[in-house]
Formats: sequence, C-alpha cells, structure tokens
Amino acid sequence: MAMTLTSELPAAPVVAPDVTLASLSEQVSGRVLMDRAPLWWWAGFGFSFTLFTLLVIQMAWLFVNGIGVWGVEIPVAWGLAIAEYVWWIALASGGTIVSALFFLTRSPWRSATNRIAESMLLSAAPCAGLMPIMHLGRPGLFYWLFPYSTVMGVWPQARSPLWWDFICLIYYILMSIMYYYTGILPDLATVRDLARSRFKQIFYGVLALGWRGSSEQWRNQRTVYAIMSAIMAPMVISVHSVVGLDFAGGLTPGWHDTQFPPYFFFGAVISGTAVIIMLTIVVRWGYGLQDVLTAYHFNAMAKIMLVGSVMLAYAYVWEAFGPIYGSDVAQKTEFFQRAFGFTAPAFWSEKILTVVIPQLLWLPAVRRSRTLLFLISGGIIVGMWQERFVFTTSSLEHNYMPSYWGRYYPTFWDWACLAGTIGLFLTLFFLFLRFAPIVSIAEMREVIEEERSK
Repeated sequence: MAMTLTSELPAAPVVAPDVTLASLSEQVSGRVLMDRAPLWWWAGFGFSFTLFTLLVIQMAWLFVNGIGVWGVEIPVAWGLAIAEYVWWIALASGGTIVSALFFLTRSPWRSATNRIAESMLLSAAPCAGLMPIMHLGRPGLFYWLFPYSTVMGVWPQARSPLWWDFICLIYYILMSIMYYYTGILPDLATVRDLARSRFKQIFYGVLALGWRGSSEQWRNQRTVYAIMSAIMAPMVISVHSVVGLDFAGGLTPGWHDTQFPPYFFFGAVISGTAVIIMLTIVVRWGYGLQDVLTAYHFNAMAKIMLVGSVMLAYAYVWEAFGPIYGSDVAQKTEFFQRAFGFTAPAFWSEKILTVVIPQLLWLPAVRRSRTLLFLISGGIIVGMWQERFVFTTSSLEHNYMPSYWGRYYPTFWDWACLAGTIGLFLTLFFLFLRFAPIVSIAEMREVIEEERSK
C-alpha cells in the first residue's frame, strides 16, 4: 500500500542499533579531544566572532555617546534593545524547558538533546542580560540594581519592572550554570580518562572535581540533578512570566493585559525549541552524529514546536478579542494601528511564520524532514522577533493622546546591537561545541542499556 502524506511513518530508533557504550564515549569525546577543529567550525566561529566584534564596537560607541545613538526618543523610549531582551530571554527559557521539564517526564529523546539545549541557554542568557544594562543610560551604575542599602539608605525600587527583571535574571543565570555543571560532571571525567595529552588530562581533571564514578558519587549526582530539575522547571515559567509582567504592569494601551505572562511563556516554548532544532541539525551534520541524533529526536521536538504554535495561536486570538470586544477606545485604536497601520507587514508576517506555516508539522513526513524543519524553525525565530518588535514599539507609538504619537525608526547602531548579540550567542555556542561534550554521554548510556534490554 502506498504511503500517503498523512500516514504515520515507521518509528525511528532512539539510538542506532550499532552504537555501543564504548563507541558512544569515543565518538562524543573524540570531537572534544581532536587536536584541530574542523574547517566548518573555524568558518562558523570566525563569522560569529566578527559579529561579536561589531557588538563591542557598538557598546563602546553607545557608552561614549549615550543611548541617543539609537532611534529611541519620546514617545518610543523602548526600542530594539528591549524587544531583543524579551526575544533572547525567550530563547534561553526554551532551552530550560527542553532540558529540565522533559527530564521530569523521563522523555527518552531528551538525553541526546539536553546538552545542546543547555549550551544554547547559557549562550542566550548573557545576550538578554546585556540589553537592560545598555538601555539604562548610565550602564556603569548597573550595580545599583543589587538589593543593598547605600550610605543614604536608598534601596532599589521594588515596584520597578527593571528590578523584577534583575532579580529573576540573576538567579536564573546562576541556577542554569549550576544545573549545566551538575549534569556535565560525569562526562568531563570521561573526557579526562580518554585524553592523551597531559594538559588536557589536567584541564578536564580539574573540571571533573575528582569524579571517579563510585556508587555514592552517582547517587549524590542524580539526587542533586533531579532536585535542580524540579526547581528549574517552575523557575523558567516564573522568569518569563515576570518578563510579561514588565509590560502588563504598565498602563500603556496594548500592554496592560493579564494574558502576557502565559503569552510570553507560549512564545518561549516555540522559539526555544526552534533554535534547538536548528542547532541540533548543525551539530548532527558537523560532528557526524547521525547514529545518536536520529529522526526520533526531530520528530519529538517538532511535535513540541507544533504544540507551542497552537498555544501561541490561542494567545493571538485573545490578543485581538480583548480590544475589539472591549470598550476602551485607546486599546482598540492601538490594536487596529498595529494590525493595519505602519507595523501591519510585520504583524501579519509574524502570524504566518509562527502559526500558519508550523501547522505543516501535523504531517509526519514534514516532521522527519530536516530541511523543512530547519526552514520552519528559522521562520519561527524571525516571526518571534517581529512579534517582540511590534508589540514593544507600536504601543508606545500610539499612546492615549494622539498629539503624543510618534514613529520609531531603528538606526544603524540598533541593528548593530542585534547583529552583535547574535554574534555573541554563536561565539559562546561554538566554544561550548569545541570544548565540552555536546551530547550527554552518561544519560545516553542509560538509554542504550534500556534499548538493549527490550
């Protein structure tokens, strides 16, 4: 019988049958211990570092001349930087969702992709953290956000969304670093044991903290990792909800909406998963991990991305229902300006990229196609950036008083900031890719043993 597009494809294995415990360790560790990085890694790292250099130049110019070099002014005092802050924190949150939340559900596909998700998280979080600091106007005084009493007894304003962001982001980054390190500890010991160079033995030996794989060490590591997963799962929901409250806490039309916390979380699910899929495809191709990162993983992540798209569509419906059904003239005017005014092209293209096109993922053949997945994921990331840009700037452009309306036009330095943070993200990820096992060897061993015992 001929297979149709809607018929279910044969189930792909979680790991290829010919992968053994020894070959897994040698294959993953060998990518870290190779004397010279492959040419594609140097090309990617060189391109990323070039963009990162642009960020350094942009920050230097910004710190010398002030945020006036950006396109922000009254009434649009929040521009690309804050839109990108929300965008980057969503990408970071998506990495935590895949790693922590699906560890608690014991999803087998998570074991091969969690390290990619965590590396993505640690690469995206600094990009998000830089945005509010650059936007402060006086970035050298960013430490005033710390909850400490000055000599004049002045504490940070607890009702300020900027302080909410600082508290959430600093704890989120610290917890993410500890979570990543706890999970990678056994793998660092494996790399240490397989290393032939004395320098690498010492380097990874120090990072492994004397790990010898005793039953007591494994028991403690598993207990701590499980507890941290149970903490990280609700933390990521709360962190992105607080980012949504930054906008919901204001009285600006288009922002003052109680649905923003779940709305932002839905966006984190779909955008974070999209980045992980793209990075997984690149890692699988570049390091030749076709036997470890199989079609099973892409099928599972595509389903999560599809769920995120459906949830986001629900949020979009309520985003339109509130202003249209309500009696607030300012809210209604702002929404129609957003949908049919200056930002209309970005408004509708974001809906197409994040809701309409991802519905193709209902088809199993599309979920198994890496080319289509890469294109759909890239479109989602672009669409989510457009969404952040539209709702951040359009509400400020059309406030309550028409005489106070104004347009926002990003300058060269706005775009340099975006390109530079992308460079920072990719530079950090390429470093993780080169010097740390990008697949969890310890967890994949458990998956292999479970598959062989069936």
